[in-house]
Amino acid sequence: MFDTSTSSTDLLTEVTAFLWKEADILDRKAYDAWLELWLTEGLYILPMGDGEDYENQLNLCYDDDKMRRMRIDRFNRGFSISSAPAADTVRTVSRIVIDSVDGEAIKVRAAQHVIEDKFGRQRIWAADVFFTLKKTEDGFLIERKIAKLLNSGGMLNSFSYLF
Repeated sequence: MFDTSTSSTDLLTEVTAFLWKEADILDRKAYDAWLELWLTEGLYILPMGDGEDYENQLNLCYDDDKMRRMRIDRFNRGFSISSAPAADTVRTVSRIVIDSVDGEAIKVRAAQHVIEDKFGRQRIWAADVFFTLKKTEDGFLIERKIAKLLNSGGMLNSFSYLF
């Protein structure tokens, strides 16, 4: 039986394993596997600044299923200036907290650090990441992922990877 309380250690363990799996998939650039983690109606959002009206504000990414697939296609084929060559990344996901559970929807927040290596230089990015996950018979799927970069209101360069 699936324990849906926010204090459930089993639920936190399952969610943590899922977030670590997603991080591993992204670091390995296994983008087709990443696409399989999503609900079709899911949204991947990288907002700029502090606003939360993502639909009506400037975002670095506001990707529905079609845009996620187009972005991955550009990464895979090297058709984006930001993806030629693709950066190598190592990410850490920590401070995982389950905020709420409503039926099969689980709202989660976490901290993420991404270390990027490209052209022999390293950059570090920090983000608060907010997920809405849906529990299915086969495990979790992502309904929404919002990665709020710590310095998103400052100077940003192009990214050749996903957060």
